[in-house]
Amino acid sequence: MPAPQAGINRHSILPRHPTYPNIMRQDRFNKIKDTLVSYFSLTDYIIPQEEAEAAIREGISFRGTNILILIFAILIASLGLNTNSTAVIIGAMLISPLMGPIIGVGLGVGIHDFTLIKRSVRNLAMATGFSILASTIYFLISPVNEGHSELLARTSPTIYDVLIGFFGGCAGIIGIGSRSKGNVIPGVAIATALMPPLCTVGYGLATAQPHYFIGAFYLFLINSIYIAFATTVGVKLMKYQHVQFVNEARARKVRRIVYAIVIITMLPSVYLTWSMLRQNQYSMHVRQFVTKAMNFPDTQVLSYNETSRNGQRVLEVTLIGRLLPVDSLRLALTPRLADFGLDGTRLNFIQGDDRPLTAITSGQLNSSSVKDIYQASQNAISRQQSTIDSLRYVNSWRERQDTISATISPEIKVLFPEVSEIAIAPAVFSATDHPSLDTMTVALVKYTRPMAAAQRDKFKAYLQARVQARHISLIDIGSAVTFPNRQKERNP
Repeated sequence: MPAPQAGINRHSILPRHPTYPNIMRQDRFNKIKDTLVSYFSLTDYIIPQEEAEAAIREGISFRGTNILILIFAILIASLGLNTNSTAVIIGAMLISPLMGPIIGVGLGVGIHDFTLIKRSVRNLAMATGFSILASTIYFLISPVNEGHSELLARTSPTIYDVLIGFFGGCAGIIGIGSRSKGNVIPGVAIATALMPPLCTVGYGLATAQPHYFIGAFYLFLINSIYIAFATTVGVKLMKYQHVQFVNEARARKVRRIVYAIVIITMLPSVYLTWSMLRQNQYSMHVRQFVTKAMNFPDTQVLSYNETSRNGQRVLEVTLIGRLLPVDSLRLALTPRLADFGLDGTRLNFIQGDDRPLTAITSGQLNSSSVKDIYQASQNAISRQQSTIDSLRYVNSWRERQDTISATISPEIKVLFPEVSEIAIAPAVFSATDHPSLDTMTVALVKYTRPMAAAQRDKFKAYLQARVQARHISLIDIGSAVTFPNRQKERNP
């Protein structure tokens, strides 16, 4: 057998099995899949079901110390909301034992333990009632009844709160079933924020504001239901065994009820999220419109506010600086609203003294120094506007005086053909023997031929009426005055 030629791999000339590439790709895929599965496998990291159940069942009961700790936590959270202190609110959420019965409900649904479900729901209802009662009493006796931002933030739940509750519950049940507990449960308590909504419910009851009560209680329901639902899903994923002697028909009924509650609870939040996104989009369009369309040289936008009056959106803009004609602003800017997606919005402008300072400062000028600056600028604007109006009148009168000769020249040419040139101007005369001034309208006239006395009187009366002057003096300049521009025109 001849030796293979140099430079040629003898294996390259051997035939390969047609399925060899597919086998290699399958091996690589299996290795990647096994690696990923090993990262997410819970088998080696979770405690036995009995230990996890014991920890959950222990936190369900609200008697003795648990109920006192809950009441103290509610009072601390109410103080935090009252003083708008985020740190105090977080501390109250860490203290609160309210997560126990909620996770108990989820565990009971997951393992079909109906006794555990009833016990958890009963304890949760009792804990909720005590919490609302404690916060209501606090806000009834509290000297501060103003709703701060931390309080207001818990009255308009959205789909994002649903997701927070669900993912928080997922983290909670995995943390409870894990060998390494870490800080999962305290983190879930902070993220899902069960205590502040209950405090806000008490605030709404104490101050008779239904929108606080309804919005905050709905947020508490969202958090509770989706934490419990996430616990049920986690129990299923960790393959907890069901209780013995379970009634399958009853289990199916409970599951249908749970799924119905989950869906019904989520629907209002979806609508609120849609409304919030629409409002955010509208606010973004308003901001773009104000930024791009309202660029005035001597006037600035102090603030703008979006409101709704009788079903119509109104954009109220407060301007500072040089006063602008409102009608012209509306006429120029209203057609541009459609370019920014603001069809149907009505523009309302406030500037100068259109609105009292107290009305503007109530929501826009919170600092006393800013109020003083604004008041001083408004006074300066008023004085400047008065000066501008006066100067405009003087300028208009001066322009009329300067052009009156050219205006009436065609009439004079027809009525008084003897006149060839005329210049009319107000003159200020000063006596040489005493410092007195006198104003008189003077008409410098050049005649083509002498004018009779009667015609001259008639001409004088005509000028007095035409230029609206009480007295007018006619001065015959003859050939003593030469008009340079006219001379150039005649002798180019």
